[in-house]
Amino acid sequence: MLRFLSIKNRSPSGFLIGLVRRWMSTKTTVMSFGDGSQGALGLAASPVGLGVDAYEPTPILGLPPDVCSVSAGHYHSLAVTSQGHVWTWGRNSESQLGRGQISPRETWNKPQKVEGLDQVRALAAFASGVVSAAIGDDGTLWVWGNSKRGQLGLGKDITEAVLPSRVEKLLGHEIVKVSLGWGHALALTKDGKLFGWGYYADGRLGKIGKSLEASPLDSIAGKVKSSGENSNLMIETAEQLVLEAIEKEKDMPIIWEPTLIEELCDVEVVDVACGLDHSLILCSDGTLLSGGSNVYGQLGRLKDDLGLHAVDMSLRPISIASGLGHSLAICKNMSSKAVNDEPSVVTWGWNQSSQLGREGPENVPMVVDGLAGEMPVSVSGGRVHSIAVTVEGEVWSWGCGRNGRLGLGSSVDEVEPMLIQYLEGSEVLHAVAGFDHNLVLVAE
Repeated sequence: MLRFLSIKNRSPSGFLIGLVRRWMSTKTTVMSFGDGSQGALGLAASPVGLGVDAYEPTPILGLPPDVCSVSAGHYHSLAVTSQGHVWTWGRNSESQLGRGQISPRETWNKPQKVEGLDQVRALAAFASGVVSAAIGDDGTLWVWGNSKRGQLGLGKDITEAVLPSRVEKLLGHEIVKVSLGWGHALALTKDGKLFGWGYYADGRLGKIGKSLEASPLDSIAGKVKSSGENSNLMIETAEQLVLEAIEKEKDMPIIWEPTLIEELCDVEVVDVACGLDHSLILCSDGTLLSGGSNVYGQLGRLKDDLGLHAVDMSLRPISIASGLGHSLAICKNMSSKAVNDEPSVVTWGWNQSSQLGREGPENVPMVVDGLAGEMPVSVSGGRVHSIAVTVEGEVWSWGCGRNGRLGLGSSVDEVEPMLIQYLEGSEVLHAVAGFDHNLVLVAE
């Protein structure tokens, strides 16, 4: 069974890059489970199309045997090999697979190598719903896909890159990690600087925008809740509010190129995570900042102030992750009265399908008791589910079970973490959650 190195003082990209180095000569298999409707599972299609769900981790055929890291976008998947090649599969309506053209839907589920990266040795890859990105071993950032919200970071009004394009604005900076929301992006450098670009409403990118303003779409949820109990009235109100918000968003607040987040210039950033419309930023002193939408309490703080502010928590985060509207962290108890300093998984935010894995106030960061005694090394959040990997190489999942996205062999929701028994005995190297699907990397 695989034993991970200590997660203490791990560099932001240390987990992925460490796997590249550690497993260059080890054969690996990528497995997937969950919703297969967009081809993101990479599994064979049914006679009637792509809509084949997998209720247990299932090996993906057609990938090289030396995959060393995986990443899950909202509806597509990426894998990086020890040779630095990037492979993709899943939804391609926005050219996020990097295949040079909009491929036929029936080919989405077939893993293929990304075109246009022949001169780049990729160390890691990342994705949102409409954009994919890769980091080269020289620290350069390459992006492809389609985003009207400026998420490519290639310059004013550039909304499409069918093939990978280098982000020129970041030349001279060694990028080690990228995190992508629906319309915004954060890139972390080796020396702890943070750059942001894309849609900047609600201060999800700090103060780099012209002003801190609320997103008209993000504020809808609260208005609908206060519209009354009549369901028909709520639907009519929601429709009207959405139409009004879309009209306002024609003049979207966008930063078209990567820009240094100046309020963090005197702080060393060590990890970043973007939810759909919020951001988490972990500093070297243990301070965790959050910014963006707080409709579901995903910012983890009582203050609703726009911009980046500290999350209200007593534990010290050492790594972070985010789902659509919920946040996750691996934390240590730094209190002198603590019995031990073993890490715990802490969650907060949207909990409609029990994706927090615990009871209690949703907007307050709290420990997931169901993982007590385990040693988590990584966490990941989807649309309404979460997964965690422990030092023993076990994978736990909880939240919405629809389409088999928990990998437990059923579609039942789970209110607390459940061990994915199908993976017992496997050497799990990495596991990540997309919106409704998951990827697991195991050593043969």
